[in-house]
Order: sequence, then C-alpha cells, then structure tokens
Amino acid sequence: MTAKLTLGPVLFNWKPETWRDFYFRIADEAEVDTVCLGEVVCAKRAPFFAPLIPEVAERLSNAGKEVVFSTLALIMDERDMDLVRALAADSDLMVEANDMSAVALLAGRPHVIGPFINTYNEGTLAFFAGRGALRVSLPAELPAAATGVLAGAGVELEVQVFGRAPLAISARCYHARLQGLHKDGCRYVCEQDPDGLRLETLDGDAFLAINGTQTLSHSYLNLIGELAALEGAGIHRFRLSPHDMDMVAVAGIFRDVLDGRLEAARAARRLDALSGGVPFANGFHHGGPGVDWTAPAAPGE
Repeated sequence: MTAKLTLGPVLFNWKPETWRDFYFRIADEAEVDTVCLGEVVCAKRAPFFAPLIPEVAERLSNAGKEVVFSTLALIMDERDMDLVRALAADSDLMVEANDMSAVALLAGRPHVIGPFINTYNEGTLAFFAGRGALRVSLPAELPAAATGVLAGAGVELEVQVFGRAPLAISARCYHARLQGLHKDGCRYVCEQDPDGLRLETLDGDAFLAINGTQTLSHSYLNLIGELAALEGAGIHRFRLSPHDMDMVAVAGIFRDVLDGRLEAARAARRLDALSGGVPFANGFHHGGPGVDWTAPAAPGE
C-alpha cells in the first residue's frame, strides 16, 4: 500500500492573507495527499478565515488533494456548536471530528476522527468505525506498541510524524491572561506568536508552548526515523502539523524517505536545518518521556 501524507490544520492564528497564501503554495507545490482546513483551537478566530475557505478548498481540490474540514476541539457555547452543525449539515464535505459532539452529528455518514479525540484501544476504534469513521488520526502521545495493536483492528489509521504535539486545550486563554486581558476581550494577541509562545521553567529551560487556549510541546515531534517501522506495523498514513516554516520542503523530505529516495539520518539533518533551532522529540513513540529524542542511525551504524 502506498504511504500517504496528510497536512493537518493550521493551529495558530496567522494573518488571513498569510493563511491563504500558505495553502495556495501547498496546493501548487507540496507532495501531500490530504489537507485539513478549519479552526480547531478558538472559535473567535474562525470568522477571519471563513471567507477564504471556499477558494482555498477549490485550489487544493483542483490540485488533486483530498480536502478534509476539521472541527473545533473544544465546544464552549452555542456559537461554537453552530460551527460544528454547519459542517456536519453539508453531506458533500469530508469532516474531521475533534470533539464528541461532532462525532454524534456525523454518525451514519463517512467522516474522520481527529487526534484531539482520545482513541486509545480497540473498543473505542470499533465504536467509531461502527458509526461511519473511515479513518482515525491517533493521539500524538501513543507509544509504538499501542499503535501496532490498533493497526490490526481493520480501520485506516494516521499517525502524526512532525510538528508540535497537541497536549491539552482549555476554556481559558493563556495568551490573553499573559497580557492581562480577558478571553472575550483578548485582542487576538495570539497572532503575535505564529508558531506558539515558548514557555520556560523557573530555571529557564524550554518547557512547553502555548497557542491561545492550547498547550503544545515545545519540541517538534519528529518520527522521520520511525516511518519504516510504522509502515511495517500497518500504518500507511502520516500527518504533518503546519508551522511557520517551509512546510513544502518538510513534506518533500518525508515523501523522499517514504519513497526510499532519502535515508532517515540525512533527512533528520535536513529537517533540523529548517526548524529554526526548535529541538526534536520522539520519546512518546518509544514509550518514554515525550521530550526525549533518539536520532535516526546512519547506515552502517
């Protein structure tokens, strides 16, 4: 089976024109099979991007890419729920559910389960499949042993292989509180950090990143060295989470490794040159602390 690459939704509050141009370039240049669109983190941002989505979706579709529309990961009020209902009501769209309310609305029609829903065992996987889920994107913290077990359950699975790992989402906006603002009057200060705001421990060590109401890992999850093992375990779809960097180049590197044109150790070095100094991590995959990083071995090592 041919391995496929998915570009997840942009999690950060980019300027609308930047967001649009990013996806236009993805449509024209990126070696990805599926692209997810939509606001996942904060419903207050959605109106800025909504007018651009039809044009972006059309550009992606015309480029031969599958377009999936992602829902919010946390429903806070009726306004948020209306956004989910609007997506679920359009039977022509392939929707990725990131909240159980979206799962309920999508029951009985083909859809995708996103990584913000905790799919940790075969029973949960069977439940989603029985309600119409064609594909499940697993949470980033699952170790390889668990992923391998789930891969035998007969549902197409997807694993995040690049980008900050989404760890939690809250009703409170950390960006607003940091500026002494309330969430309802946040002034959209999260746009000041297009790749998330780095947090440090009291000792000054890099710890996490925040993105409005969301907590992310500081390091970039990077499973470039584990692609072959994941394919061997039955995983054939891999997710890249967008960041403020050259994601076309990132996608090309992963595609080259999947197609056997580039060995993993060299690919890791190329990704490091693109990452702007953000460290990599793959500890969750190996069953250890998420922040740990085991670099791919060069051939012959």
